[in-house]
Amino acid sequence: MIDVDLSLVNWSRAQFALTAMYHWIFVPLTLGLSFLCAFFESIYVRTGDERWRSLTRFWMTLFGINFAIGVATGIILEFQFGTNWSNYSWMVGDIFGAPLAIEGILAFFLEATFFAVMFFGWNRVSKGFHLFSTWMVAVGSNLSALWILVANGWMQDPVGMVFNPETVRFEMENFWAVLFSPTAVAKFTHTTSSAFVLASLFVLTISSWYLIQKKHQDMAKRSIVVAAVFGLLASVYVGYTGDESAFTAASTQPMKLAAFEGLYQGEEGAGLVAAGLLNPAKKPGDDLDPFLFEVKIPGLLSILSNREPGSFVPGIDDLVYGNATYGVMGVVDKMKLGRAAVGDLATYKLARQSGDVFSAESALVRFRANSEYLGYGYLATPEEAVPPVAISFYAFHIMVVLGSFFPVLFLAYLFFLYKGQLEEQRWLLPVGLLSLLLGTVAQQAGWVVAEVGRQPWAIQGMMPVSVATTNLDVGNVQTTFFMFLGLFTLLLIAEVKIMLKQISIGPEGH
Repeated sequence: MIDVDLSLVNWSRAQFALTAMYHWIFVPLTLGLSFLCAFFESIYVRTGDERWRSLTRFWMTLFGINFAIGVATGIILEFQFGTNWSNYSWMVGDIFGAPLAIEGILAFFLEATFFAVMFFGWNRVSKGFHLFSTWMVAVGSNLSALWILVANGWMQDPVGMVFNPETVRFEMENFWAVLFSPTAVAKFTHTTSSAFVLASLFVLTISSWYLIQKKHQDMAKRSIVVAAVFGLLASVYVGYTGDESAFTAASTQPMKLAAFEGLYQGEEGAGLVAAGLLNPAKKPGDDLDPFLFEVKIPGLLSILSNREPGSFVPGIDDLVYGNATYGVMGVVDKMKLGRAAVGDLATYKLARQSGDVFSAESALVRFRANSEYLGYGYLATPEEAVPPVAISFYAFHIMVVLGSFFPVLFLAYLFFLYKGQLEEQRWLLPVGLLSLLLGTVAQQAGWVVAEVGRQPWAIQGMMPVSVATTNLDVGNVQTTFFMFLGLFTLLLIAEVKIMLKQISIGPEGH
């Protein structure tokens, strides 16, 4: 075991979470608005209608404002891997650094190069080349997301790597396994499609404001048609990719899935909780009921998890303490094997230093037999492997409920647009006005689901967060936390003020 300053770990977690959550306010808008701008401009080039050009430049300006703020927070986020998480960066830099390097060299430069043409090339390049540049910005933005989410997906499901006992580092063995792992694919498709939904809600919110104010109504309706169709299609795909994400989590992160559903005792034919209130007194291993009340859809969790009705879904207690009946190894047993691996690794290093080749080889053989449980050797108690259940459960269900509402909203807008009655719907437009706020809540809940749900792991099963931190004075981390809080809040206020000014100007100002 190693001595861990839990205060340092928690403040480092808090600082990274703060930066990531602020960053995630801007990123989804960038991913989705880039494609919407490309759609708008494609219609302009196709029709030659100057109203579409004016509309495109308006939304492009809002995209540019958001893009600039997102880059600022993203740079700080990447630097924190070296400042607050140097142990993590040292041990997995060979793997984690590769997709981030590709993102910077390929995707970001592609995006930045055509970004200049997109904004400053009006009347300087041909219509066709300008449209091509706009599409390249959209492609580049989402390629950036691909490589970042591949890196994050590897943290959730560490495939394509091998542990080198000589350097005590994880090294990449198969790049394609990292790139095309089911977890990485599901994470990329689900994240980007949800970003498309948020951007559509952004357009819906601003256009609804114009309709309520009886300003720029033609522009608002045109924008809503494209955004609502795009958002509706993206919403359907979000549901599909969300199902795939849950399916991959069932095999690679079963503890996360159990926390989503507040499932403590595993079941055959497990039901999916549609709504419920958790019992705050419930702890792993006790006899208390997990819920104060719940509404379940019978059997659905087994189908979602295993694609098989009536199949067994392990609960938190099964995963912590084991379930021999269903062949579930518990954290209790994994900790024994993990501690043996940690001890054998130390024995190997000492034997190598002393020149005892036989002892070193014997220790190495024993280490490799248990190396897949290495991370569990650093846990203090079995219950430490359980993520915060309440946060994971409520965030997951907020995300699902809101995600189910958005396609209904898009359909309602399209229906009343088709009927020519949208501006008369005084009950619908205020809902649309709030839709961006609801979309942002859903996005943040999704981030919480992904990251809080995998705690306590920096790398699933291989490295706890407590091992990944830098040995800093906790006061330094606290100070920079509040510095970043103030900086990010000012950036957010600045973005909102600049956007509101541009919205007040309207498309005619472009």
